[in-house]
Amino acid sequence: MKKKICVVTTTRADYGVMRNTINKILDDSDLSLCLLVSGTHLSSEYGSTINEIISDNVPIAEKIDILSDRSDVLGIDETMANALVRFGEAFMRHKPDLVLVIGDRYELIPICTAALVANIPIAHISGGEITEGAIDDCVRHSVTKMSTLHFPACEEYRKRIIQLGEQPDRVFNYGDPGVENILNIDFIPREELEDYLGFSLENYICMTFHPVTTQLGKEKQQLEEVLSAIKAFPETTFIITKANADSGGQYINNRLEEFAQQNDNVKLFASLGIRRYLSLVKNAKAVIGNSSSGIIEAPVLHTPTVNIGDRQKGRLMADSIISCPTERDEIINAIKCAISDEWQIKAENTIGFYGIGNTSACIVETIKKYLYEHPDYEVKRFYDLSSV
Repeated sequence: MKKKICVVTTTRADYGVMRNTINKILDDSDLSLCLLVSGTHLSSEYGSTINEIISDNVPIAEKIDILSDRSDVLGIDETMANALVRFGEAFMRHKPDLVLVIGDRYELIPICTAALVANIPIAHISGGEITEGAIDDCVRHSVTKMSTLHFPACEEYRKRIIQLGEQPDRVFNYGDPGVENILNIDFIPREELEDYLGFSLENYICMTFHPVTTQLGKEKQQLEEVLSAIKAFPETTFIITKANADSGGQYINNRLEEFAQQNDNVKLFASLGIRRYLSLVKNAKAVIGNSSSGIIEAPVLHTPTVNIGDRQKGRLMADSIISCPTERDEIINAIKCAISDEWQIKAENTIGFYGIGNTSACIVETIKKYLYEHPDYEVKRFYDLSSV
């Protein structure tokens, strides 16, 4: 009998990164895909990105609406409460053999809790990382402790998961699936991108700026510093994707809409889709903001990154990344450096350290091997490091 893998996707980002893994599950004759689509995928405010999944002809087992109408901290709490109950019900209906999740979004806490209490093993992609500027850091480590199988992006992160007490033979470094996307993607030609976007791509920068969730209430001040810096480059086009559904994200998106209306060189999108987004990053002068894509994908595409503020603090940084505080003049200087001929050459010669492009196949094969060797629920054991 086929083993049923329940893949959970709640955002444009995690679906884009997991798309190859999802397709590998679909293509495996020993596995059955149960795709649960939730979160911002179902929201028109965030681009109704479920349509990207539909256009990929990926079968959706169920749509699970969890988002609160509120945009404050209590709204996050309500979303998490919805996720606990509704995913718990979904797991009872679909009865998966394993739940596969990725990353560090806050909704993973209740989703994985629901799987945990139902004795469904969890496989987690992208554990072991550190992002000191976001509550994602605590979420990620919490999901690690609930998970049975772990797929970190590099060896340093693998060691950190083991340090958290996970069995070494359950932690596998196959690289980052986002890097795999880049190494295997069919990039969209510039002319086709220009036709879709409706403007020239002669000189542009990509930007995404999310709330720093450990600094609640400061998103207004921080965003104004970023926007003030952008105004120092009137001859450059800024292609901006909206913030995610964290507390403070709605304020950022509303302000970005206003700013885009006031500045002809600013183009704002709720979502671009992973293939279109990566194609744009590949040819951009730089990526700026505080998204993980500037840390993981941009260096592989040999595009300079200006990493603003503390949101990604603690992650491994490639040589092409310039980190700066969320202050106007510092951001301006960092952008000038990033678009300079010297830094463009430096980015072109940057070597990434997140895998060689076979991540998804290795993940799926490891999950399948585990499930067929462990047909019954396995109680986790804590791994103690040897005394030094």
